[in-house]
Amino acid sequence: MMLTFYGHPFSSYTWKALIALYEKDLAFDYRVIEPDRPQHMAELRAHWPIGKFPLLVDEGRALFEATIIIEYLDRLAPEPPLIPADPDAALTVRQFDRVFDNHVMGPAQEVVFDAIRGPENHMPMIVDKAKAALETVYGWLDEQLAGEGWATPHGFTLADCAAAPSLFYADWVHEIAPRYANLRAYRSRLLARPSVKRCVDDARPYRGYFPLGAPDRD
Repeated sequence: MMLTFYGHPFSSYTWKALIALYEKDLAFDYRVIEPDRPQHMAELRAHWPIGKFPLLVDEGRALFEATIIIEYLDRLAPEPPLIPADPDAALTVRQFDRVFDNHVMGPAQEVVFDAIRGPENHMPMIVDKAKAALETVYGWLDEQLAGEGWATPHGFTLADCAAAPSLFYADWVHEIAPRYANLRAYRSRLLARPSVKRCVDDARPYRGYFPLGAPDRD
């Protein structure tokens, strides 16, 4: 049976899972969650009542949370591996995965949520704290990414699947300054990767959804 995947082309965590699907060249039925396709959300909620995506269904088994989906895909289709077999290497990859989700995407989403609340409910303290957190993690990542490769020395992995959408959108929220040359170069390498570029291009029609106004770049 073909895999069934629920998500949205503009969703950062949908991208994260899609990148893995594209890297492994797996066939899947992509059911986009949109208001004009209510049946897709109904199907998703039947598997996961919380109603959040992405969600992957394989022969009746539902998997949610992008990291878990990628872990599953790595078992389903081991090549190319996105999580190293070596336990220490795998730990490094998973640690970076958490950094990109929690310490890059997390603060970026706080700023986006503030914009969604509207000017009447704007909370400057939350926005300032989130941008300060991004500035801190940018500095740390710039030191870690001093080479010309991927997030870890273990090739393109789960960590890079997480990095691509988080750095794409975080840079829109709080631009990565030129002084973080290593991080900016890494982001550029990610956006040039075919699996990532496909996500970027498929999301272009939805840029009007971005509540802060999508910048005229990328």
